[in-house]
Amino acid sequence: MGLFDRLRGDGSPRVAFIGVDGVPYSLLRDNEERFPNFAALASDGTASEISSIVPPESSACWPSLTTGMNPGETGVYGFQDREVGTYDTYVPMGNEVQATRVWDRVQEDGRNATVMNVPVTFPPQRNVQRMVSGFLSPGLEKAAYPDDVRDTLEGFEYRIDVNPKLGHQEDKREFIEDAHATVDARYEAFKHYIEEDDWDLFFGVFMTTDRVNHFLFKDYERDGEFREEFLEFYEKVDDYIGKLREALPEDVTLIVASDHGFTSLDHEVHFNEWLRENDWLSFRTDEPEELDDIADETKAYSFIPGRFYINLEGREPRGSVPESEYDEVRDELKAELEALEGPDGRKVVDRVVEKEAAFRGDHDEIAPDLVAIPTKGFDLKSGFKADSEVFTTGPRNGMHSFDDTSLYVDDPNVTIDDADLYDIAPTILDLMEIEYSRGEFDGASLV
Repeated sequence: MGLFDRLRGDGSPRVAFIGVDGVPYSLLRDNEERFPNFAALASDGTASEISSIVPPESSACWPSLTTGMNPGETGVYGFQDREVGTYDTYVPMGNEVQATRVWDRVQEDGRNATVMNVPVTFPPQRNVQRMVSGFLSPGLEKAAYPDDVRDTLEGFEYRIDVNPKLGHQEDKREFIEDAHATVDARYEAFKHYIEEDDWDLFFGVFMTTDRVNHFLFKDYERDGEFREEFLEFYEKVDDYIGKLREALPEDVTLIVASDHGFTSLDHEVHFNEWLRENDWLSFRTDEPEELDDIADETKAYSFIPGRFYINLEGREPRGSVPESEYDEVRDELKAELEALEGPDGRKVVDRVVEKEAAFRGDHDEIAPDLVAIPTKGFDLKSGFKADSEVFTTGPRNGMHSFDDTSLYVDDPNVTIDDADLYDIAPTILDLMEIEYSRGEFDGASLV
């Protein structure tokens, strides 16, 4: 790693975690000649594919990765969740995450944590050394703590996120330019605070990778128009990972990981429309816009990505399915999902996970009853409208995957075997020699 080691009085080991949102391990493994820094990290340390979580959606993944706990404990199941006992919905923010974050454990141990651009961390916590909130933040002014961090980042022309609307244009060049500018500023900010060398845990996330994948991944995977631009963007990411690794002192272990994988997108599947056409869902208005617009006779409804809820009597305000029929109705819905075929004759759903198999904890009362994990190529949508086709295409050509998630640890003593996101938080604490009870996590240390 770095050439110089800071003289620290306590000699405690440190960790730098760099997130690369949505980067599939196969992309990095299959292009080692173009991504030499990832290749070197794998050669010197340990690297492998790991599994994401159910569901593999960033708003749920990052709280689970940073706590080591499933959504039943974090209380965050996706980009949109529902209030208990109502049809009201909300977008979970940082203060909705109910489990303890890994950087809180570091601070409680008397050490310092710098946290930058992690999704679902707005508003920024004030019990850490410094924090810049990521995805879902309204802007840098309110996302940075303390104030001097905001002032510093403004000098780098730092931005919370790329402009995703540019990706909707047929010509992707302006979007690609914006992605480069965003990742450049993120690198400069990470490098600045890594070189401050006053932290014990540095935790930063490049989210632009996820955005680029959404709009260009099929170009890469199927030799499309912007394949070379896609690879050139990742060459830059690889270069930045190498430079950050070189900037780290010798007492720091580097971890690089994604929160889910990625694959090409062929069809968007609008599941509330499918439920409506198959007599599972109906609306009480001709122009529905939200969950509360469903009619009393509705038996099931859906949230992204592929989360299905039985309209259960006593749980939902206008529940139509008696508790005595819950298992039968859920089994019927599961069977229909498993049998669904797309326009090309392929099965839409790879498997359907039941609630009790994926979630446990104090917040499982808002858990979906079923989660559909799609077959590659089918992106599961769930808008509340009554005028959509079930199968459509849009400006995005890449989608999240449960498998093919990346994990690199710059330590040959780490063993990655059937690992998943839940293992990362206890691994960080083990590497930092911070004590914890094994029962506190759904995962286990890989050290």
